[in-house]
Amino acid sequence: MATATAKAPKSKYSPPKVDDQKMLVGGKWVSSVTGKTFPTLNPTSGETICNVAEGDKADIDLAVKAARKAFDSGPWSKMSPGDRGRLLTKLADAIESHSKDLATLESFDNGKPINDSLAADLPLTIQCYRYYAGWADKIYGQTIPINGNYFCCTRHEPIGVVGQIIPWNFPLLMQSWKWAPALACGNTVVLKPAEQTPLTALYVARLAQEVGFPDGVINVVHR
Repeated sequence: MATATAKAPKSKYSPPKVDDQKMLVGGKWVSSVTGKTFPTLNPTSGETICNVAEGDKADIDLAVKAARKAFDSGPWSKMSPGDRGRLLTKLADAIESHSKDLATLESFDNGKPINDSLAADLPLTIQCYRYYAGWADKIYGQTIPINGNYFCCTRHEPIGVVGQIIPWNFPLLMQSWKWAPALACGNTVVLKPAEQTPLTALYVARLAQEVGFPDGVINVVHR
């Protein structure tokens, strides 16, 4: 008895063509201090998608310095909570408008089915940014009754530069979980994506620049 083998239907999503990637430090796309790079691979084929700048201690130091400058003296420290929330909303809208490209890039860099990226990763990522955008102007302290003729209150303030590391399994969603609350509270960030899956983090970082996040507020260093 002969056995017929059906061919799997050809995907309508072709592998993205991605240029070699630099790091985002202080609003500029730069090579690593050492000039080293590493390949990020398509796990379904083992083929190199592109080469990515390989950061090290010196690159992290530069990114933290840029983030600290943006926090202490840049427009971010003077921006109202409402304006921070509007920027996060603009970022959510930009991600939504690039959903197909981001889902394709996520799947080819991560290896998950494209339908999962479209049905779960992207909608949840967009929802996360919009959720914390709504919190940006609702973070406030309390007045507290105490004994004696005193006035006691609490005031919530950003802590400064936030270092963030995310894993490979849900790159876009984990990025939103890190960025959205930190940025809504007025912090600046230095993100290290997983070395296996850095590409969507870099894509979203470019979108953040396009919608108006000031230089140095968001920094991305990978290795």
